[in-house]
Amino acid sequence: MASYNRVILLGNLTRDPELRYIQSGMAVSEIGLAVNDRRKAANGEWVEETTFVDVTLWGRTAETATEYLTKGSPLLIEGRLKLDTWEKDGQKRSKLRVVCDRMQMLGGRGGQGGGGGPQGGGRPAQRSAAGGDSQFNQAGPPEYADDMPPPELSGGGGGGGDDIPF
Repeated sequence: MASYNRVILLGNLTRDPELRYIQSGMAVSEIGLAVNDRRKAANGEWVEETTFVDVTLWGRTAETATEYLTKGSPLLIEGRLKLDTWEKDGQKRSKLRVVCDRMQMLGGRGGQGGGGGPQGGGRPAQRSAAGGDSQFNQAGPPEYADDMPPPELSGGGGGGGDDIPF
């Protein structure tokens, strides 16, 4: 019989991500995600319900989350469910968690959420090894210098100039 194990969650971090490395050198981070649900109860009143989900991030995703996200950051997670089982004090225990395959940071820059510094500004300014601003902070794309003409927008090769380039 076929099976399908896919989870998509949209929520907010419940705590700052903490990065650690396993013996092989692979990065891993455990995060908590709060997913809110709002529904109408039988009596007609709106009921808020929050579900807390543990998520495991691996590799570069774990490092990125630790670098850019803080408690409260909005986040979209796509992954799969995994059941962990262990024994403690003679009792069998289990816990369902999500193993992240894809993470998308949400929110905008300048106080709109999305992690980063206290303003929620996302990515810090990129600096080159020489200390100057990198290509991300320049006025235009790095492949076009100020003294170069802009690329032609018409479909190359003859035509009357009325050609649409697509």
